[in-house]
Amino acid sequence: MKLIIGSHVSFNKDLQLLGSVKEALSYGSNTFMFYTGAPQNTNRSEINEELIKQADKLMVENNIDKNNVIVHAPYIINLANDEKSYDFSINFLKQEIDRCSKLGIKNIVLHPGSHVGLGEEKGLNNIVFALKEILKEDKGVKILLETMAGKGSELGKTTTQLKYIIDNVNSSNLGVCLDTCHLHDSGVDLNNFDLYLKDFDEKIGINKIGCIHVNDSMNPISSHKDRHANIGFGNIGFDTLINIIYNPLFENIPKILETPYVTKDDSSKERMYSPYKYEIQMIRDKKFDSNMINEIRNINL
Repeated sequence: MKLIIGSHVSFNKDLQLLGSVKEALSYGSNTFMFYTGAPQNTNRSEINEELIKQADKLMVENNIDKNNVIVHAPYIINLANDEKSYDFSINFLKQEIDRCSKLGIKNIVLHPGSHVGLGEEKGLNNIVFALKEILKEDKGVKILLETMAGKGSELGKTTTQLKYIIDNVNSSNLGVCLDTCHLHDSGVDLNNFDLYLKDFDEKIGINKIGCIHVNDSMNPISSHKDRHANIGFGNIGFDTLINIIYNPLFENIPKILETPYVTKDDSSKERMYSPYKYEIQMIRDKKFDSNMINEIRNINL
């Protein structure tokens, strides 16, 4: 089975997409995901076309299909609450889609939003209205709604909610990104993942899945906490995640790691090291290394 695997990588103003590709290659990836700027603010550097050309060349040379590369929308976008910053969220997501189009990226992952007290029905209808407005002009970029853990008033925590949004927006440029940590924290038993997939296929369709975020979870099932753990070091477990990653139905779908960086020690946040190279190798080998975190720390002593 062909494995399309990568992780979140940086995108800085100096090297932009070229730097993202180089970082992904250093992890042994054949895809990657990035923010086009800081996820918590609106600061954005102008897209450099020469760096795009260099990045595209490097991807071709290293067998990275650009169609599998993902952008993640900023956290500050909230399409579910129309009482505060609603127009800003709509316009900012339009701008991010424009940036994706310039970069040649075909998919952007979006947290559907939090209703913040307006109620589920009102929040879902706000998302539908916003997405219709955003997608009425086809920029060749698909929005992938991420499955959420259900923290606070988050929407997108159930397949039924996602179905409501997708059915009412009715756009070919709208799909879904599964997140294993979020599914687990929302109450989905990933040990019985086939049951979840059957329900998803009946309500939405497997063909709507455009990306999978592969994360373990620090918390027990149904916790609604959304705290990611390194692969095999959480409450989902390595074997369960491997079964999802290697599901034949997902062969052509990019899998993206968003797991925590490893700190120098349990008490220090001063130094943090990427686990992605090691986790991707574990996934390729289908073999869990229980000493991985200590090995990363020892390498960086």
